[in-house]
Amino acid sequence: MEELFVYLILFYEKIITYDVYQKKLDSLFIENPNNEVLLNLEWETDIEKIQFYFRTNIDYQNLNYELFGKTLMSKLKEYYNHCLDIHIFANKMYSLWKSIPSCIQNKEPFWTLSYADDPLAYGDEKQSRFLYEKMLNYYGN
Repeated sequence: MEELFVYLILFYEKIITYDVYQKKLDSLFIENPNNEVLLNLEWETDIEKIQFYFRTNIDYQNLNYELFGKTLMSKLKEYYNHCLDIHIFANKMYSLWKSIPSCIQNKEPFWTLSYADDPLAYGDEKQSRFLYEKMLNYYGN
């Protein structure tokens, strides 16, 4: 569920497409056809309802935040490497930070999402890139 949660957040923030999210959901459902949450998500197409359903049915106490973080940083690294404008990337990262579970928002590497864009305000793209790249490599390769 951690991987799908990442994909859902990335889709909601328009970092990945609906097709990418749906392919991940389909592959997880094929592996776990008796999973009621996945079955319900397979039937739903409204992103707001998907978001609500997922957030109200996820067990935050038992969520593997390391797997969540590794998956998130891996997908963000792909996005970072293809994003030509650091300002666009930075805006999406702050918005993304607001979408992740509040119980991990203030922990690294997630906390970096909330402030790494600050140096851009005074023209220091190099510092922002350093912070983002450190975050993206938090879990190693």
